[in-house]
Amino acid sequence: MNKVILFNPRATTHHARIPNSILAIAASIEGKYEYVIVDGNLENDPMSVIRRYLQTGDFGFFASTVMPGPQLKQAIPFSKRIREEFPSVNIIWGGYFPSNHPKVVLESGFVDVIVNGPGDKTFPHILHAFENKQSFEGINNLLYLQEGKVIKSAKDELYDLDALTPYPYEKLNSFYPMEKYQQKTYIGKHPVAYHSSFGCPFTCSFCAVVPIYNARWKGRSAKGIADDIIFLQQRFGADSVEFMDNNFFVSEKRTVEFCKLIAPYNMSWWGEGRIDTIDKYKDETLALMKEAGCKMIFFGAESGDDEVLKKMDKGGTQSSAQILKFAKRMQQFGIIPEYSFVLGTPADSPEKAMLQIDKDIAFIRKVKEVNPETEIIIYIYSPVPTEGSEMFKAVMTTGFRYPQKLEEWVSPEWENFDLRKNPLTPWLTPEMVDKIKNFETVLHGYYPTVSDLRLTTRKRRVIKRLAALRYKTGFYPFPYEIKALHKLWKYRKPEIEGF
Repeated sequence: MNKVILFNPRATTHHARIPNSILAIAASIEGKYEYVIVDGNLENDPMSVIRRYLQTGDFGFFASTVMPGPQLKQAIPFSKRIREEFPSVNIIWGGYFPSNHPKVVLESGFVDVIVNGPGDKTFPHILHAFENKQSFEGINNLLYLQEGKVIKSAKDELYDLDALTPYPYEKLNSFYPMEKYQQKTYIGKHPVAYHSSFGCPFTCSFCAVVPIYNARWKGRSAKGIADDIIFLQQRFGADSVEFMDNNFFVSEKRTVEFCKLIAPYNMSWWGEGRIDTIDKYKDETLALMKEAGCKMIFFGAESGDDEVLKKMDKGGTQSSAQILKFAKRMQQFGIIPEYSFVLGTPADSPEKAMLQIDKDIAFIRKVKEVNPETEIIIYIYSPVPTEGSEMFKAVMTTGFRYPQKLEEWVSPEWENFDLRKNPLTPWLTPEMVDKIKNFETVLHGYYPTVSDLRLTTRKRRVIKRLAALRYKTGFYPFPYEIKALHKLWKYRKPEIEGF
């Protein structure tokens, strides 16, 4: 009874991506434990598949990655049912959600232990401890209950990614054909999702990565990345890569090396980076990136107000002036910048909160003026429990509180919280939320995203004409006609489609 179920809860309804977090754990036990992979994105009824495995009596472990948002809708009820129906099965969670909310997770009674950060070395130790009825003492990267208190073990140094066991892509392919993960996107017909690094060296106060990695970053070597991607191209026909790193571009040297290695293979790619980091790159590097297939980069612009950027603990040197200048600079290299903005941050009064929203809307319009090709993604601020963050302290003074029971996270009020769609934040009035969402609707009417491949040129022209008067006059309320077209054409905003 030592087999392991590795579960990837549903996160999307339209573009399943390679479950890299699950593959990392699978690699850590390859040759030591038998395991199966269940992907909630590709199963109509994943619980029935899980139950069928457990009914054999061969499986003693259920391990699930749990990101904030949609994955909770399967991770929470499935784990609860497993505890009720198969009480001897040990339940292990990993991912940003349990690491950021350990108390409510561990006190649920149906999660035994949390992997707090990378599990490549931790996970086999957990299985060994359970099998031999040993304590978790001495195992790093863990969160668990001991005598009613949450124990947080020491953190490992970030691993040498080149020294870790390669991901078992062939094993994944035996459960789910790889083409299921290679649906056409803006960057290519047969994309693959890939992680090339851990963490991020910055401490943004709204980022779920910060409490887990504590401003640490470590990347796989350029050669290691290129070797993996070339393998995925030659074995599974990949023609593009979605780098799912929190910050792919930390090292210009690594980026240059990677570009030189991958350029001959005609792969297009997308990644996530910081404006103030990449703005330090040489022009030759940006030109090389484009030549090597870089089509789009996601950036956290966050706000056009320098005071707000300071409150967000953005670190580095990012400023409103730099955000505008960099958007223009990217245009000359033909790389599309995806700028995300977080609107609705805490303010001293409703009037100041509304004024800040107006300032950010005006700034977003400036960005589109200097580079109309800039993709804009708008989020409504939702708090992340980051220790020492002034912004989070301000949030808590408003009376904001997280759910006290794990099941509440999948209630209608909270299920979209970490997607920043329904923030339940006391300082934001319905009028403010409506203003943000209405502006977003008009913006995406006047500037339809390039990433929605179903929008024909004709449809783009129609929706742009429809939104033109609203956008040019700054009249955003009640944009029902644009919403109707979005619904009719099943428009996907950049935050949903992603690429």
